[in-house]
Amino acid sequence: MKLLLAAILSIAAPAAALAGPASDAVRFFYVPQVKFEADAQYRDRFTEPVTKLFDLNDQATKKNPDQVACIDFDPGLDAQDFDQKTISKTLKLSETVDGDTAQVVASFSLFPEGDDSQREMHWSLKKVDGKWKISDIASKTSDWTLSQLECIAGQDLE
Repeated sequence: MKLLLAAILSIAAPAAALAGPASDAVRFFYVPQVKFEADAQYRDRFTEPVTKLFDLNDQATKKNPDQVACIDFDPGLDAQDFDQKTISKTLKLSETVDGDTAQVVASFSLFPEGDDSQREMHWSLKKVDGKWKISDIASKTSDWTLSQLECIAGQDLE
């Protein structure tokens, strides 16, 4: 019996070590329901440079409410369409913490079937006033980084 318990703990312990407070900050955007990162109500969960892009996106939306602003997809999903049950079922998070910075890798499927349904997102976080805040999101699937996206529509060009 003790041997069985030791085997179970040795398998469970590595998985438990992969998730923690930084992962919790990312998990919030996936379950129990996907949340749109650029939504103003979640702005306090981010830091620059991402907040600057979100602000430009807000400005673009205000200037031209009938047009698509700069962010026309869900950055945490690298997609527009998804099946919530599939994301909730397949979501795997792992984190690496180095002092006041962390990297959280989120891997999941958007839909139950389809080769292009797999996603791997890398979230960069910083500890600010004791809380993990997101400083960037990168898609390893599509090879982009949120902080590198341009939002010309929200800027005054002169």
